[in-house]
Amino acid sequence: MKIVGVVGGGPAQDLPDLKEYDSDSVFWIGADRGNLTLLEHNIIPQIGVGDFDSINADEMLTIDQCSIKIETYSTQKDETDLELAIQKAIEINPDIIYLFGVTGGRLDHELINIHMLYRIEKAGIKGVLINKSNWIELKLPGMHKIEYEPKFKYISFIPQSLSVLDLTLEGFIYPLKDKEVQFGSTLCISNQLNGKIGTFSFTSGILIVVKSRDVLD
Repeated sequence: MKIVGVVGGGPAQDLPDLKEYDSDSVFWIGADRGNLTLLEHNIIPQIGVGDFDSINADEMLTIDQCSIKIETYSTQKDETDLELAIQKAIEINPDIIYLFGVTGGRLDHELINIHMLYRIEKAGIKGVLINKSNWIELKLPGMHKIEYEPKFKYISFIPQSLSVLDLTLEGFIYPLKDKEVQFGSTLCISNQLNGKIGTFSFTSGILIVVKSRDVLD
């Protein structure tokens, strides 16, 4: 399985331990300051992209000394550094793209970074946004399987379209059958699996699926 890990420059306190996700099959891309984040976790990215406007000269020297392939863009550009990194990740055509360091800072950036999962999904690639307390995916209509993870026991389904049609949840403490869920509804917040595996399906709309835990867990 081919995996690309994309790391942004979000605050360190929101990050999981990146070494937990590192292996020989992971291709790492740093977005701007995300390159320093990777180096702090003793991971050398294969590619670094961005305008690097958040990095000073000494930090840039540190990056250069690691022989990272750098793609530098003008600060006057239409895309964010993370979008450029995701575009590069999609070009590699992996099975999965993990996004790290993309939450916990500015809310406008955090919201659009979550929405970037749509672009990954439309490219036929599984996209996952991971921070210390959450595992977030975006799903299009169909039947989907979801597995129990002890550190993320809560599961929420959040419409990202005006409505989600025929949402069915099986294997959950709070099951659902062919329900229309409107944008802004809290109906499907904080569910849990009954066992190790559950399924969910819907026929129309877009869903954000969030596996989460309490901050103090």
